[in-house]
Amino acid sequence: MRFDHFEDMLRHWAETAPDAPALRYGAGTVSFSQFWETVQQRSELLRKSHKSCLGLLSDGSLDCVTELFAANMAGMQIVMLDENAPSVLLRQLIQYTDVDLLWGDEDLVEELSPALTKGVEEGKGKILFFTSGTTERAKAVVLTDHSLCQSAWNGSAKLPLSPEDTLLCLLPLGHVFGFVCGLLWGLSCGACVALGRGARHYIDDCAFYKPTALSAVPLLLGFLMKQKLLNAELKLILVGAGDCPPALLEAAAAMGIRVSFGYGLTETSSGVAISVTGDPYAMEICPDDSISLAEDGEILIQAPTCMMQGYYKRPESTAEVLIDGVFHTGDLGRFDEEGKLHITGRKKDMLVLSDGTKIFLPEYEAAIAKVLGNPEIAVILQNDRPLLIYSGDAKEQDLSKALLPLMTELPRGQRLGGIRITDQPLPRTATGKIKRWELQQKG
Repeated sequence: MRFDHFEDMLRHWAETAPDAPALRYGAGTVSFSQFWETVQQRSELLRKSHKSCLGLLSDGSLDCVTELFAANMAGMQIVMLDENAPSVLLRQLIQYTDVDLLWGDEDLVEELSPALTKGVEEGKGKILFFTSGTTERAKAVVLTDHSLCQSAWNGSAKLPLSPEDTLLCLLPLGHVFGFVCGLLWGLSCGACVALGRGARHYIDDCAFYKPTALSAVPLLLGFLMKQKLLNAELKLILVGAGDCPPALLEAAAAMGIRVSFGYGLTETSSGVAISVTGDPYAMEICPDDSISLAEDGEILIQAPTCMMQGYYKRPESTAEVLIDGVFHTGDLGRFDEEGKLHITGRKKDMLVLSDGTKIFLPEYEAAIAKVLGNPEIAVILQNDRPLLIYSGDAKEQDLSKALLPLMTELPRGQRLGGIRITDQPLPRTATGKIKRWELQQKG
């Protein structure tokens, strides 16, 4: 069903299916009526706190989900924070987004509390998700509970779930794909959402919850497939947030599981195109969205119900990509003879790892060059990790030592996986741009 706001969704299912299971976490199950009552009670307490912006150090637990919906109902702006990010980065993000209240691990909350601000004047309905930051402050994308509800409806219009389904959420809720496709997709359809119990339970969550549907990034799906952890009851897998090897999707399909691939961005509140039948890479456009291609093949998206309000406090950055209501993705694509969308590459200088992590190369390389005092560097992808190509006379151990302070400030997945030194100049175009594809071919 299509809902305008989180509150509408929770109230609807609490009234029409009060005893149906809404959420499972571990051995416990919470019905829609119980969850709705708990959210309302917590919302009242948050209103009395007179705080305006909640920083949610998301751990994916039932309490975390409750806090999120309660803060939204209390009229607070919500900032989705990665509890595993370095503390120095979290402090910057808290101040940047005007957080005045934190929820999460008590020790981490205490450590970060000195960074709290005075809050915001008007944040009702706003939910901020971060693009993958690198060496500079990450951009916060301003979404709303309305845009996220529309995104969930868009996806379920193509891939509906039923109240008899159990959707397993193993993805971080701090990322829009995990939030929409791991949580809202299920709740908006009246299905039960089983909240994953953390990384150490990846090996047994499928057997424990026996889900009928699962959303996953390619890296996670590859792990589950390799370890033969998918349960017999599983009927549908939605894969997104990164490139996925065809062999992986084919192996899942060979098990009798329906496999769909989704394309979307944080700026569009998650998915705008999903494969429904046949080739998993041939995607149908979601009902509320329209997609066209620029002359150079760049994917341009109009998504009036799901589009971001902009980048928080960054009007110039917003204006660069959102022009007259059209989002310029930087991704390249084509339409087949049936009008289905295929992703063919990326126009932007960006690395996308198989877990969905994005590394924006211009700022990433600029920070490395500044530390090393040498502009003759480039970063490419090798074995799903960023590899530094250094042109000049140096020793690998010296470069690693010099870069250590910078690398420790980054999330673990964004740190360099290796360094290659060459005495040859980096290949460049006539305009001076690095021929990254040539370096990639050399490995």
